Amino acid sequence: MNKLVTRTLMVAAAVLLSACAMMPWGGWHNVIDGNNGLDNFNRIGDANWRAQDGAIVADAGKGGYLVTKKVYRDFQIKAEFWADHTTNSGIFIRSVAPDKIEATTSYEVNIFDQRPDPTYGTGAIVGVAKVVPMPKAGGQWNTYEITAQGPHLTVVLNGVKTVDVQDFQFAQGPFALQYALGANNIPGGAIKWRKLQIREL
Repeated sequence: MNKLVTRTLMVAAAVLLSACAMMPWGGWHNVIDGNNGLDNFNRIGDANWRAQDGAIVADAGKGGYLVTKKVYRDFQIKAEFWADHTTNSGIFIRSVAPDKIEATTSYEVNIFDQRPDPTYGTGAIVGVAKVVPMPKAGGQWNTYEITAQGPHLTVVLNGVKTVDVQDFQFAQGPFALQYALGANNIPGGAIKWRKLQIREL
């Protein structure tokens, strides 16, 4: 092997190692995969969470959460969900009070097409990042991509970025999936989670 080829290979190897050093460690882990995943969560409240027809579903009760047993700091979440037009749900991340999930103790990435204040409805982080105009998720399968790295939070709904914000309130905690009453405390529609993956950064 001549010196030029050897040097080229060495440079290529150095570039590859440098790129790998900057990449997030670890791969994607399934938290929900079809009917599987309920054992990754603790249940809070009386929502009727169950595995049904290839998804984790809730559609009755006064409200409740699936709270991950694991705590996360910096991560990416990819989720596939179906929401009814009247659904009130969301993904609460970095909760500092896992026994009392609220928008004041977590970042609430909302799913709520009929929220009375639509600026914090679907696609927003309640109390942190508004979305105008509010996109709609009801009646279809959707995707959420959520990234939390230090204070930098981004949300992408169906391929469109709805949140890109810096916020220092919450640094780590479990995340939770919500089923809640809809507008005017009328029972909300179903929420279904078909796939949810997380990658720690």
